[in-house]
Amino acid sequence: MAKESGNLTVFGLETEFDGTLEFTDSLVITGKFTGTINAKGSLEIEKTAVCKVDSMTAESIIISGQVEGNVNAHERIELCNGSKVKGDLSSARLRIGDNVDFEGQVSMLDEVPDVDIFKVASSEFKNSLILKTDEAH
Repeated sequence: MAKESGNLTVFGLETEFDGTLEFTDSLVITGKFTGTINAKGSLEIEKTAVCKVDSMTAESIIISGQVEGNVNAHERIELCNGSKVKGDLSSARLRIGDNVDFEGQVSMLDEVPDVDIFKVASSEFKNSLILKTDEAH
């Protein structure tokens, strides 16, 4: 599920939303969404959700339901077992579960560490390149 810190908003099963969503914390969609999502927080699309987007952008995105449109995450995208995604994915990290119906292209973003390689020890630079382990959700 979404990160524990900050506010968590849930669009319920009966919710249908058309338009542009912008948020900074965490959002879980279980109903229907059409439009654009531009977020600085985390986003979770539950199994019951159906989303048709021009684009969906957030820090991290977990998809268990259906998404049609381009999906962009600064940190990671996770396509869970049984999800359906039709659109291009762009992220630093990507995890695809079993039985995922995916149609589109994948672009992996480079994570550039904020380290001046000429001013630090080689071991410190190597440590800055190691990806953090995934948080349990």
